[in-house]
Amino acid sequence: MNAAEVKLLAEKYFEEVRSYRRYLHMHPELSFQEHATAAYVQQQLTALGLEVRPGIAGTGLTAMVKGRGDSKQTIALRADMDALPIHETNDVPYRSVNEGVMHACGHDAHTACLLGAAHILQETRDQWSGNIQLIFQPGEEKLPGGASKMIAEGVLKNPPVQAIFGQHVYTPFEVGTVAFCPGKMMASTDELYITVKGKGGHGAYPGATLDPVPVAAQIITALQLLVSRFHSPIEPIVLTIGKVIAEGATNIIPDQVYMEGTLRTFNESLRKTLQEEIYRTCTGIAKALRVEAEVDIRVGYPCLHNDETLTHRAIVRAKDYLGAENVLLAEPRMGAEDFAFYSHEVPACFYRLGTGNPAKGIDAFIHTPQFNIDEDALKIGMGLLAWNAIREADTAL
Repeated sequence: MNAAEVKLLAEKYFEEVRSYRRYLHMHPELSFQEHATAAYVQQQLTALGLEVRPGIAGTGLTAMVKGRGDSKQTIALRADMDALPIHETNDVPYRSVNEGVMHACGHDAHTACLLGAAHILQETRDQWSGNIQLIFQPGEEKLPGGASKMIAEGVLKNPPVQAIFGQHVYTPFEVGTVAFCPGKMMASTDELYITVKGKGGHGAYPGATLDPVPVAAQIITALQLLVSRFHSPIEPIVLTIGKVIAEGATNIIPDQVYMEGTLRTFNESLRKTLQEEIYRTCTGIAKALRVEAEVDIRVGYPCLHNDETLTHRAIVRAKDYLGAENVLLAEPRMGAEDFAFYSHEVPACFYRLGTGNPAKGIDAFIHTPQFNIDEDALKIGMGLLAWNAIREADTAL
């Protein structure tokens, strides 16, 4: 097979795949609640003659496309299916009909592209060898992440997967382009929940209280020192406290202050060290100032690491498929993605699919009520997934 044949098939199935995307966009479901989405995906896969394994991690499902021969080489392709608790403001015919729920992160496009790739792979299965595992994953947006659950239930085993590919829509890059990042691509993410407990009272008589507010302020400042003064300035670290609740008043000192935040790094060893330091800092300051701090660090997704060798092969294939001028290098970002779990199990390649088109007014960032994509990107998304899988699975390489 060659890239031109795959591109023709992507064009052939474009209208059908666009209809998948629009249906999914209209009927979004939140993390681990993707029951109707999974049923819809299963219906499409079954219509292609594929055997589907449903109910993985609750609402996840897989299907296998088998090439010619009896090769044991198995490559996986992954798409996430969940939406976000966002009220859509786009005025489009396929606007969400589920109030307060929206595909604002493009998982509808990811799922549609993988269904499109399934069409291409099934039609061409006598032209390549090996096996291609299609993974439709729930719960990317919510800890502990659907990827970790699907891995625990064996999606990378029986047969064992040799490599996995995934993609993510990205409006800052224009439609027609893709971007790769060999090595560290996305940060780990942990959630911080901190409660400083004191003794409230009248604001005019602070000596009769144990005021948690200035203690919380000192904790926030001290946490920033962990980043700026206790670790190397060339090691990327984000430690953000994004929510602070102290329900007092002008003349009321509250009993407690509640805080939430996030910790992100590219270094798993440093990540563990920082978790310990955050706990010690919060409890130590609180104890010194005669109050109490409860610290709950919910360990989230690890750093996403793209296998350098696999990613460089994917870059060469993308240049063959799209032209070198349309293949970009992406910088590492402090955002997180549960595809990272796969990258710690098998060689992985996760790349950005350009979906922006400022001329059409399609430039809103992900996780916003105005998010949308240029649907021409679906052709590239399904075709490149299929092309990478075919070339990687084909034992003739």
